[in-house]
Amino acid sequence: NMKLMRKEKEMAIHVVMVNPEIPPNTGNVARTCAATNSVLHLVKPLGFDISDKALKRAGLDYWPYVTLEVHESLEEFLSEYDGKRMFLATTKGKKRYTDVDFQDEDMILFGRETAGLPRDFIKEHEDMAIRIPMSKNTRLRSLNLANSVNIVLFEALRQVGFPELR
Repeated sequence: NMKLMRKEKEMAIHVVMVNPEIPPNTGNVARTCAATNSVLHLVKPLGFDISDKALKRAGLDYWPYVTLEVHESLEEFLSEYDGKRMFLATTKGKKRYTDVDFQDEDMILFGRETAGLPRDFIKEHEDMAIRIPMSKNTRLRSLNLANSVNIVLFEALRQVGFPELR
């Protein structure tokens, strides 16, 4: 049967970093994406040059293994991927990241370190806003961006069965 011989498409979760500012965070996320076959999208403006030495150092020798797409703006990204399921990771999310059912090809958007995702964008897509639970008794506004990506990404990967991962 010809259908069975065709290699199945690899499953993938997409991590979308909107306007990241700190090179080591992006390098750490790139390393995680390389290790998990996840697709990394960087949405400009970026707070650094992609060839930045700190970025390469944080990602070590993983950059050649990262499936990377760079987008000129959030608008350009949204029009290119219109119709895809997108979750917005934000401290303003009403749902916990564990309360949603992730699927193959889902996209998880993370905002920049100092401000998160644009507020009006979150308001427009409130139903897709998810958060990581945190203590109310802290002055911290959020967790480190790279750590947040790892937490949510690994939950999504767990839900879809850790495809292609040993």
